[in-house]
Amino acid sequence: MEQNENLIFDAKHIWHPYSSMENPPVIHEIIAAEGVRLTLADGRTIIDGMSSWWSAIHGYNHPRLNQAAKQQIDQISHVMFGGLTHPPAIDLARKLIDITAAPLQKVFFTDSGSIAVEVAIKMAIQYCFAQGQTKKQRLLTVYNGYHGDTFGAMAVCDPINGMHSMFESVLPKHLFAPAPTCINDEDWQDSDISEFRQLISEHHHELAAVILEPIVQNTGGIRFYCPEYLRQVRALCNEYDVLLILDEIATNFGRTGTLFAYEQADICPDILCLGKALTGGYMTLAATMCTDKVAQGIAADGSGVLMHGPTFMANPLACRVASESIDVLLESDWQQNVKIIEQQLTAELMPYKAHVMVKDVRVKGAIAVVELHKPIDDQMDWLPTFIVDQGVWIRPFRNLVYIMPPFIINEGDLRQLTVAIGNIIEKLSEG
Repeated sequence: MEQNENLIFDAKHIWHPYSSMENPPVIHEIIAAEGVRLTLADGRTIIDGMSSWWSAIHGYNHPRLNQAAKQQIDQISHVMFGGLTHPPAIDLARKLIDITAAPLQKVFFTDSGSIAVEVAIKMAIQYCFAQGQTKKQRLLTVYNGYHGDTFGAMAVCDPINGMHSMFESVLPKHLFAPAPTCINDEDWQDSDISEFRQLISEHHHELAAVILEPIVQNTGGIRFYCPEYLRQVRALCNEYDVLLILDEIATNFGRTGTLFAYEQADICPDILCLGKALTGGYMTLAATMCTDKVAQGIAADGSGVLMHGPTFMANPLACRVASESIDVLLESDWQQNVKIIEQQLTAELMPYKAHVMVKDVRVKGAIAVVELHKPIDDQMDWLPTFIVDQGVWIRPFRNLVYIMPPFIINEGDLRQLTVAIGNIIEKLSEG
């Protein structure tokens, strides 16, 4: 079957993320991947600036991850986790407990990031229910947040500027504070937390938890904020006896310059959601971790049964690759690599801040975003092909042109990505 026949079939029958079957998006067929490069069906290669939505931190076709998958598939690719266990899950849980904050001692493996958030919400509500605090069923979060596409996760995404406003009438009603705006601790003012403080003060009796993306609000606009905000939130949660859930699904495993973003505030959540880069981008797996306090609290009513159990929970193949991915990361000079990426992104993208089309340029760790004054969604009929013709893969959305490359990217390949961003801006300005 030729490439064009594949694409015709795809457009007619296969739904892609956030797309319409009546007006299908421009799609490019990938047939192989190696390092930071994706190979198109026509033989061209393009540099992946997206790490397959934050996940492929080691690049593609990594020999150690490949070998781990091959060894595991010859032993056991899957077995139900109900009533059974296996070494890959035990080994991965040990590693997660070792590398996260000391109080996080319990691990619940899930299928995806969205489900990790669902489980976190269930944990928080069940915790309160077991304490006899049955009225504590709501959550407090901030605007511009994003936590996933399932119903529980959608309910704590931004209700106004998020992607799920059409479902508003059927979603649980939670509380939203203004998004944090302070970028540096040096600029902190108490007013930055005042509305959040007022909400938790007035509603703590009905709040099971606060949920936040630490340091970086991701799909909600790729906005950065200062560690002091997290410290203040942690203190308020302690003061009002409200659990703190941190959604690290996009920021975990080094993306912001520390292994976990919450480390920059020197705090510990009660519940932690991990995902995306957990397997190095090889397959779907996520985890929800919690403290002994939460686990014991859920058991306080005498049963302690957490009401969740996915069919593919703790899939051995995914757990084995995830363990190897963590080893690959920790054995590398990942912190220096991310620092070098950050320095180059800053040097090469900040000059675009002066462009008439550009509202802001932001860089943190291996994350860079150029925010434009106007949305570019109406340009997506030609823009994906224009991007591929630059020899790169970048996926803009709304008014954001952003990249989060694999940690193994070299200077030349990263420069090709930043030059392509400049070309995108210039091309858009012509229209």
